[in-house]
Amino acid sequence: MAGYVFTLAQQKGGSGKTTLAAHLAVAYALAGKTVALLDTDPQGSLGEWFEAREARLGEDQAGLAFRTASGWGARREARALRRDHDVVVIDTPPKSDLEARPAIEAASLVIVPIQPTPVDLWATDPTLELTAKERVDALLMVNRALRRAALTGAMIAQIHTLGHRVADSALGSRVAFAASMGDGRTVVETQPSGIAAGEVQALADEVLKTADELAG
Repeated sequence: MAGYVFTLAQQKGGSGKTTLAAHLAVAYALAGKTVALLDTDPQGSLGEWFEAREARLGEDQAGLAFRTASGWGARREARALRRDHDVVVIDTPPKSDLEARPAIEAASLVIVPIQPTPVDLWATDPTLELTAKERVDALLMVNRALRRAALTGAMIAQIHTLGHRVADSALGSRVAFAASMGDGRTVVETQPSGIAAGEVQALADEVLKTADELAG
C-alpha cells in the first residue's frame, strides 16, 4: 500500500510551514515510519536544515530521506516517494499557485498552518480555493498560538467558520521550535519531555488519524 503525502501549504509567508514540515517528519521517523521530506520551496530553508542535521547526526538518517523538486516535477517526485515510504511530507513556497498546485494535487491531505491573526486568516482563502479546485481535503491548524491572548481565541473561532476540518492540536509560540531547527534537530529530540514536543506529537497523531479516516 502506498504511503500518505502530507503537503504543507499557505499563501502567506512566515506561517511556519518549514518548521512544521521538519517536526512532523521527525516525529513520524522516530515512531518507526519511513519518511521522505520533499522541499519544493526555491528558498531552500528545509534543505539547509537537513544539511545541518546531517552535519550533526551524520549522513545516515535512518528512516528519513530528503529530496527537492520544483514545479510539476514535485507531483512526479511525490508519487514516486510514496511508493517506498510510509509518509511523504512536502514543504511548499508561499505566494505561488504555480509552484504549490502540483504538491497539493499529489497530497493525501493538505495541512494549512494559520497564525491566529486577521492578516493570516485572510491570506488563507487562496490556499483553500486551490485545495477545493484540486479536490483535496485540507486540515487547518493553529500555529504559533499565544495561549493567553484574547485575539487567539477569537481567531480560532473564526477559523472554525471556514468550512474545513480544524485540528484540535495546535503549536504554541515557543522559542524552542526555532532553537531546535537551528541545531538541525526538532523539539521532539532536544526536549522530548517538554510541552512543545507534546504538541508536535499530538498534531502528528491527529494528522495521521485524519488521513486514515479519509482513506476509509
